[in-house]
Amino acid sequence: MKKSKQKKSIEQHFDGMKEYSLDNAMQLIDKLKYAKFDETIDLAINLSVDPRHAEENIRVTTSLPNGTGKEVKVLVLTRGPKEKEAKDAGADYVGNDDFLVKIKGGWADIDKIVATPDMMADLGKLGKILGPKGLMPNPKSGTVTMDVGKAVKEIKAGKVELRVDKDGIIHTICGKASFGAEQILENILVIYDTVIKARPSSVKGTYLKKMTLSSTMGPGIKIDLATIR
Repeated sequence: MKKSKQKKSIEQHFDGMKEYSLDNAMQLIDKLKYAKFDETIDLAINLSVDPRHAEENIRVTTSLPNGTGKEVKVLVLTRGPKEKEAKDAGADYVGNDDFLVKIKGGWADIDKIVATPDMMADLGKLGKILGPKGLMPNPKSGTVTMDVGKAVKEIKAGKVELRVDKDGIIHTICGKASFGAEQILENILVIYDTVIKARPSSVKGTYLKKMTLSSTMGPGIKIDLATIR
């Protein structure tokens, strides 16, 4: 089977078994990109945690200094005066019962949902729909709040949620290919610091096992953890 030019380029410049410094990884990301669109830069962090234990089910948020480069569609579920507050803050959709009906019917043209506490009883009934999509609001992530204006502005500005999956891995966006290397590195270091600070006291020994950086169409580049900081 004939190899594509992209495949040959990756094999020529990249060793999938090797760990690279953050600086070299950023150079590789730039060298190996070939998509015609602005690729998203993702970070995967493998941790020595067991999410089945409440203390180790890490779920924290942080604001990236340079944003994510991604337009985030935000739905705010609330009633009364808070609706205007949400609209003024830049929410894409604002409402209550009408959107609950739409979500139940399969609508999901959103990236984040912010809700006031009074909406959670009704939202809880949609847990089987919203949970698997990562859309269920949660106080820990700041998406269940009376300060909906602040929540919307933070999300729009680049606030990200760092949450371990069932395998103990955090997947998060850290920028776009069009960002400068320095901007992406700044974002990565903020994510790294946030994850380190969230270390559960129950975890002994090695906590952070592996970090992998990748673009939408590119390979996963392993990071040498000793080169961070």
